[in-house]
Amino acid sequence: MDKRTTDGFTGRIGRIEELIRVLDGSADKSVRSNAGELVRALLEIHAAGMERMLEIVDAAGAAGEAAIAEMTADDLVSNLMLLHGLHPVALETRVRRALDSVRPRLGLHGGNVELLDVTENGEIRLRLQGNCHGCPSSQVTLKYLIEEAIYAAAPDASGIEVEGAIGGIAATERTVPKFAECPLPQEIDSIPKQAV
Repeated sequence: MDKRTTDGFTGRIGRIEELIRVLDGSADKSVRSNAGELVRALLEIHAAGMERMLEIVDAAGAAGEAAIAEMTADDLVSNLMLLHGLHPVALETRVRRALDSVRPRLGLHGGNVELLDVTENGEIRLRLQGNCHGCPSSQVTLKYLIEEAIYAAAPDASGIEVEGAIGGIAATERTVPKFAECPLPQEIDSIPKQAV
């Protein structure tokens, strides 16, 4: 997906959040309730349609598998599959691939990163190794290399905890926007301000 498409998609998600905030601020309880029901109904229809499309494509055999692989590599389609719980690649697999993609750059400085755990709630536990362990630049490495790679591949991860960052164990503050479930009126406060 090119930058213009990504920016347009992010802008549309931002506008949806604005509209939900407006509806959530409505004094009319029935407006808030109906808006929430409308959002849920639309999401359910989209999820059912996407699930059926994936079943049809998958039934095409090898060509279908190739098409699904191409869809999971597309940021927009991949994020929509995540939104509806239809992504065919497990969170742990996507995190491992992301870490594999940054290891060459870490290796240039004698460092590495180990995946310790992916919890049921999507928390990623890592350990910095080699020159990255306890390095004063570990927070920068973590924030601008490892964290961005993980959240790009696995925007459904709930957070990252890292052993070996300066200060022992550090939990990173999410700076990369998360493609969260579409917030509903009355639930908007539970969604991070930067969520998309």
